[in-house]
Amino acid sequence: MDIVETAPAPAPLWKRIIDFPLVTMLIALALVAAVMVPVNIVGGFFGEPVGWDIVEPVVAVTLIVALIGLQKLVLRRLGSRKHDDLPFAAAPRDLAMGVFGAGALFSLIVGIAALLGAYVIDGWGGMTSWVFILFWAGFNAGFIEELIFRGILFRWIEEFGGSWAALFITSGLFGLVHMGNDNATWMSGLTIAAVAGTLLGGAYMLTRSLWLPVGLHFGWNVTQGLVWDVPVSGYDGDGLVDARLVGDPLISGGAFGLEASVIALVVGGVAGAWMVWRAVRAGEVMAPWWARRGVAAGA
Repeated sequence: MDIVETAPAPAPLWKRIIDFPLVTMLIALALVAAVMVPVNIVGGFFGEPVGWDIVEPVVAVTLIVALIGLQKLVLRRLGSRKHDDLPFAAAPRDLAMGVFGAGALFSLIVGIAALLGAYVIDGWGGMTSWVFILFWAGFNAGFIEELIFRGILFRWIEEFGGSWAALFITSGLFGLVHMGNDNATWMSGLTIAAVAGTLLGGAYMLTRSLWLPVGLHFGWNVTQGLVWDVPVSGYDGDGLVDARLVGDPLISGGAFGLEASVIALVVGGVAGAWMVWRAVRAGEVMAPWWARRGVAAGA
């Protein structure tokens, strides 16, 4: 007796709509906002009476724990391509590689700036900004920005438009949102887009996990602000040493910091290109949604 194969029934219309990559992306962003907004409101309410040095770490840790829970329970199950961006088994290795790799990379940028006379150490610093840099610019920005830019925007833009579209769009958006920072310039936006966008986007493509981008982001910010006393994306804190940037802003980055310098653009750009190249070599380049559908239809 012949066995007749029947095609599976199509998914309901509502399921096909919410599983469409760009719709799924908007749902994920709304869920993240639903977690972040109330935590930040409560933190702001207690900030002045309790003290920001106490409230900032509590808010940062609360947000990270809540968003990890959201990713594990909800975000990884969204869309037609289920994926866990925070596999715990990979966390220790990828975080360590990211933190130490970014620390070495930014230290190289500082060293070149010092050789060119753009970075000068005057003595030891007071590290009075350690809470803000470690928890807000480090843990908070490192995790939350990566979850949003790589874990949501990159993930579902890539699923719709392919890896190159995701890399280009998220890099541009990453540079654009930093244009609202203190002392931002066109050069700072360009450098952050070209360097951070490709380095962090390439790290996500290569590992298909957020841990390496989070480690890189955290290590970059903490090394520049807490160790070398360089402004973190325009925020001038107080680090381990007391240092200053002098000379031509193209070399020193000016008030925004070394992130806005030609040195960072070249050194960081090479590192970002290398990370993307590694992802390409590993075969981690996704074709656009319509191209994948065409291949599937012709199979």
